[in-house]
Amino acid sequence: MATYSYKAADSSGKIVTGVLEADEEKKVVAELQTLGLIPIRIALTKGNGKRLGLNVSEQFLSLFFGVSSKDVMVFTQDLATLLEAGLPVDRALTLLIESAEKDRFKMVVNDILKTVQGGGYLSDALAKHPRAFTSFYVSMARAGEAGGVLEAVLSRLGEFLESAQELKDYIKSAMVYPIFLVGVGGVSIIVLLTFVIPKFSIIFSDMGQTIPLSTQLLLGVSELLQSYWWAILTLLGAGYFFIGKYINTPAGRLKFDRKKMNFPVVGDLIKKIEVARFARTLGTLTKSGVPILQALTLVKDIMGNKVISAAMEKVYARVKEGDRLSKPLRDTGIFPPLAIQMITVGEETGRLDRMLLRVAESYEKMVRNTVKRLISLLEPAMILLMGLVVGFVVVSMLMAVFSMNEMPF
Repeated sequence: MATYSYKAADSSGKIVTGVLEADEEKKVVAELQTLGLIPIRIALTKGNGKRLGLNVSEQFLSLFFGVSSKDVMVFTQDLATLLEAGLPVDRALTLLIESAEKDRFKMVVNDILKTVQGGGYLSDALAKHPRAFTSFYVSMARAGEAGGVLEAVLSRLGEFLESAQELKDYIKSAMVYPIFLVGVGGVSIIVLLTFVIPKFSIIFSDMGQTIPLSTQLLLGVSELLQSYWWAILTLLGAGYFFIGKYINTPAGRLKFDRKKMNFPVVGDLIKKIEVARFARTLGTLTKSGVPILQALTLVKDIMGNKVISAAMEKVYARVKEGDRLSKPLRDTGIFPPLAIQMITVGEETGRLDRMLLRVAESYEKMVRNTVKRLISLLEPAMILLMGLVVGFVVVSMLMAVFSMNEMPF
């Protein structure tokens, strides 16, 4: 049996937390309902019985920037659960304030509650906090309020945020070890060049013997790092600043995003990520009752890649003129044939929203598989590269030592 941690509310609104053992999550829900509790959140626990929390990077971001994406995801899922249980919005928000663990997010939810208690719509209250709730999020909530299905829309929105978070976490976790290898390898090489090799340089200069070309090259690089490290750091810093400033301009960002999509291997991965994001966002919006034109406008604002964002403007104009979605998407030349075919089938069967979500699931799976393959190739390649660099250093030093041994005495 698995162990689940839960957070629930009793009939008086008091928050109750605890741990239950069950075969599956549904049995935990049934047990809590039998006890007269309203389930808010249920999660599998690790061996120590503690619930899986935010990772270090998310805690850091939440500490310094207020609200993390996982905070919003948990809030959305909990609010949907409470509304589905029949609680009014203001009561549900009150419970979420009491159960919130972070003071900054508690302040945000408290301000939302005040707006709702004052007669305002939930969507208007969310719109007052754009750093926490995006225009996409607010539009989804507004569509749910207009259609009287707010709890269903929030439930879909929670699923959307969870899928996006899982994909983001997977890519981050997959990149941890390669980044660690690069860091350790880079530091090791710098230590060799700046501290170890200079000691040999003094010995070689005192002997006055001609040393091999590879050793001369190595000593030259070492001397350059020692003498002009400040200039190298200045150039790198200035380059980073000016390139970053150019990329932040509309023209620079467009050019940079276009080059990213044309990179060998990585460009294909970026396209798959963007297709998955486009399909899941548009599918979630249309399934929640947002009109297609408004949904395309929101998708354009959400897309991280400016090339695709610019393409969405052309797609919007064509759809507004009466074209089906699949035709202008095909004409952009960005979206893969498989995605276009699936969207076409969705239009023909009247199930565009479902097919878009199927496209998202398919391409998210492709992204995971591609990342897995890249990492499996990248790790040995990086180890081999670092081995070659260190080997070059060692061989160059040994060649110089051997040449010294051949000196006549």
